[in-house]
Amino acid sequence: MKGRVVLLDHLNGLEAAALMEDGQLLDLILDSSDVVPLAPGAICRGVVGRQMKGQGGVFVDLPEGETGFLREVKGLRPGQTVICQVSGGAESGKAVPVSLRLLFKSRYAIVTPGAPGLNVSRRIQEEDARAELKALAEEVMAGSEMGLILRSACESAALDDIADDIGQMRALAEAVGADLEGGPELLVDAPGPHEEAWRDWADPAPDEVVEGGFEDHGVLDAVDALLGPRIELPSGAHMMIEPTRALIAVDVNTGRDTSPAAALKANIAAARELPRQLRLRGLGGQITIDFAPVPKRDRQALEQQLRAALRGESAETSLAGWTPLGNFEMQRKRDRVALSVLMGGGA
Repeated sequence: MKGRVVLLDHLNGLEAAALMEDGQLLDLILDSSDVVPLAPGAICRGVVGRQMKGQGGVFVDLPEGETGFLREVKGLRPGQTVICQVSGGAESGKAVPVSLRLLFKSRYAIVTPGAPGLNVSRRIQEEDARAELKALAEEVMAGSEMGLILRSACESAALDDIADDIGQMRALAEAVGADLEGGPELLVDAPGPHEEAWRDWADPAPDEVVEGGFEDHGVLDAVDALLGPRIELPSGAHMMIEPTRALIAVDVNTGRDTSPAAALKANIAAARELPRQLRLRGLGGQITIDFAPVPKRDRQALEQQLRAALRGESAETSLAGWTPLGNFEMQRKRDRVALSVLMGGGA
């Protein structure tokens, strides 16, 4: 089916949402509450534990008996109460990554305590619209030291709806920020997949929102393919993505194509496809890519293709560059629980 379609369904007994565009699966969100007590996005009150010298962080006692790992340690002391947000999915047996940089997200606004400033999405380019939204933000956030980001979905929304949205997020952020008394407690649960889809897939607006439809729109087949390591690429090439405890290994192969340009074509196709595959599979951490052998003069062009493919990705990604053995290394934030874990296939 052509166009942009949001599908709200269930998968493997879990609430799920899928975003399809022209028949291709662009994003997939699954409920992780049955697998991890604290899902990414949850906001908690925690208690600072001991500082880990040499590891650049401190452990935090969280609700549900969980332990968090916080890298922002300046000014913290053992026993101090902090408000923190789960910033990613933790591997089995490891502490949950948390941050003091809170984000209160809604459909139209993101309130940012500790990061002052009123900002309008750069995707809204019409000057009169930007000025109108900036004036609205100043009015609703008057007297607050918290920051605000107005999202691109504001461009097609009514001002009253935007103002109500900002007001609700401001009130929630103020209430949470003042709730420092007591032990570890979950203050704001992470959104469910259907809520997150409504919140984050509003721009560009979908052509259709369908309740159910995973089977009819090919989502089930796409998920089956994601649970295997092999990804087919044009001209008979393929890419293998295999997670290990230490890193994500990616191997690019040209297949039967033996033409002089085969390796570069396969590598470019892999670089363009890799961000989508990592996002859908929920994979992050250290990633080592064994591209098909190409002359060193082609490396810069290949790296540019990878950078271009990563633009617009929500997960923070750092490109480390080429190793002496000719592999390419990058680091991607673990912003969600791995699909294989949610589907019962292990870490």
